[in-house]
Amino acid sequence: MVDRGATPAAGAQPDDWPARPELSLALNRIGTFDWDLDSGRLHVDTAALEILHVPPEDFAGHITDLGGRVPRPDAVMLDSLVATAMKDGSETYGAYYHVRDDVGALHWTYTQGRILRDGQGRPCRIVGVVRDAAEELSHAAEPREGVEEHRHQTTVVETTTAALAHARTVEDVIDFFKDSRAVEHLGADLLVLGLVESGRIHLVAEGPEEHYIPGTRYTRIDDNFPMSEVIRTLTPRFIESREEFATSYPWLWERIKDIGISSAAYLPLIAQARPIGALGLLYREGRGFTRQERNLFIALGSSLAQSLARAMLFDQEHDLAEGLQQAMLPRRIPDVPGAQIAVRYRSARMGRDIGGDWYDVIPLPGGRVGAVIGDVQGHDTHAAAVMGQLRIVLRAYATEGHAPATVMARASSFLHELDTDRFATCSYVEADPSTGMLQLVRAGHIDPLLRHPDGTCRRLPLAGGLPLGLSAEFGRLDYPVTTVELDPGETLLLFTDGLVEQPGADLDDGMQMLSGIVRDGPYDLQALADKLCDVVEDRVGEDDMAILLLRREGVPARGGGRLQQHIAPADPEALSAARHMIRAAVRAWGARERSDEIELVADELVTNALLHTDGAAVVTIRMLGGPERRLRLEVEDKSSTLPRRREPGESGVSGRGLLLVDRLADVWGVESRGTGKSVWCEFVVPERHERQETD
Repeated sequence: MVDRGATPAAGAQPDDWPARPELSLALNRIGTFDWDLDSGRLHVDTAALEILHVPPEDFAGHITDLGGRVPRPDAVMLDSLVATAMKDGSETYGAYYHVRDDVGALHWTYTQGRILRDGQGRPCRIVGVVRDAAEELSHAAEPREGVEEHRHQTTVVETTTAALAHARTVEDVIDFFKDSRAVEHLGADLLVLGLVESGRIHLVAEGPEEHYIPGTRYTRIDDNFPMSEVIRTLTPRFIESREEFATSYPWLWERIKDIGISSAAYLPLIAQARPIGALGLLYREGRGFTRQERNLFIALGSSLAQSLARAMLFDQEHDLAEGLQQAMLPRRIPDVPGAQIAVRYRSARMGRDIGGDWYDVIPLPGGRVGAVIGDVQGHDTHAAAVMGQLRIVLRAYATEGHAPATVMARASSFLHELDTDRFATCSYVEADPSTGMLQLVRAGHIDPLLRHPDGTCRRLPLAGGLPLGLSAEFGRLDYPVTTVELDPGETLLLFTDGLVEQPGADLDDGMQMLSGIVRDGPYDLQALADKLCDVVEDRVGEDDMAILLLRREGVPARGGGRLQQHIAPADPEALSAARHMIRAAVRAWGARERSDEIELVADELVTNALLHTDGAAVVTIRMLGGPERRLRLEVEDKSSTLPRRREPGESGVSGRGLLLVDRLADVWGVESRGTGKSVWCEFVVPERHERQETD
């Protein structure tokens, strides 16, 4: 008799027999994981970490700790697979994918998970296994064919993702799919790409184009089309036979059956839980779509949706910033008697496509005009907003009658007091077209160019100060003024660095290039401005560009010029600028011999006006024509009380002003001006040839 309950005596049993589950799993290169979806905590055992090539010390219990080991296409596929399984009510999912070891080699891995749900059917936990699939796939002939197909499809996802990574705008994405090589690249015979626009589907790309179906350029989301269906349901649609196509979409089938289409994969493009479009891949051969292929198609759709969403955001930011900047730039350029003006602005298709470049033309009293060119640091909406504020304050300071140096200093102080870390470069020019006299101030900006009527062009070096904002921060608000006389037909070119700077090129090279273009360019001012814009667009630069061209018309004034300066009470900067203006004009007009006398008289007259009238003063200096050259100096104020010359006496501390004027000037006088008066004086200045003979 045999005791059936006895253990067979086949030898001594192992001490750990039967093996515990952990040992069985470890010996078969299988690990486990437990993912709590509510808290986000993830438990991965030692065996699974080893399979995933993740050192235990690098794992902190979060899903992101594993991301660096899975190539991006496989990671996108896994994310899409798990998300779809949780959404459609599936209990399990499984997938083959790669993991990367420490030296970069790829290894096949398989994951299978079971989705646990709460009482309301909401996913709350995933428990599963991870196993090394390398040996399994290397010995099975049939699976190996599937693996090769998987590898091909994975390569398609990876290369498509890499190609679309360079697409910045929606048009760039569309161009990728319009390329004749896109169909071959994706392994299909035909493709269609549609985007959701205003409740309709706009077919933006189809390939090859000769197979375009009339009536499908714009379709409704509720139409019976596969694109409409996947957008409505947010679920891919796989059509595996001609019969299925004909039954499901009879109208469309009647129009494509002659092309020979037998199967198709339509993928919804979903970004932030909303459909933005659909991609259709059509095949002439009938084919079934394995689970693995479907997962990879979902990964492809997810990758494309991310690229499109990024491009849409890019376009929206660009349109917003460009609209903001265009709204802040002057709507029209005023007509300036005696001058021609041309302005242009172009944005580059790089970065955020917008910056703080701006220009402005400001009418000033006496027929003068202020010209501004500037560039706020940065390429975003904040730079455009700062630009708008700077343009307004510069215009306000200029129209108040402040000297160019004062305008620049106050604008710098304003920018420094703003709640921003941005600075700005700027050039400001106060021009009198009737005389051709220019007063130029530069704040860290590029020197302008001067084009002569014969086409020759040269750089106009200007003494400059620090950029706006920085000069106030460092307490260096002194901006030197350069005085230049612009002859009839000559053109002043103001521009931002986007016109001359290129990556890897020297600024001097850019200036030489620009000088050549200006020299060989058309004489017509508007045509020349267009020519400069064309150069920038052909170059595809990385910066915005603004230009302002100012040309003097007419014939030269016989006397040589006229300059004017408004001096507000308690404005030492304006007083200093007026002195600089007079000194520069005297030297430029050939009156150096009498410069000390002229400057001293001007100081006396301005001081009297500010001291005795409690108001502003306007200083005008000009050359008069006639038998002899005379320099005329005028100081206007708002007081109707006429000055009286008197003897101060030996102990007097005042009363010497007009006496000094009487002694130094050749002739002087006082004129009533309705709302005030003008005290004027003239100095005889020898002709240029007379000075040379005397020398």
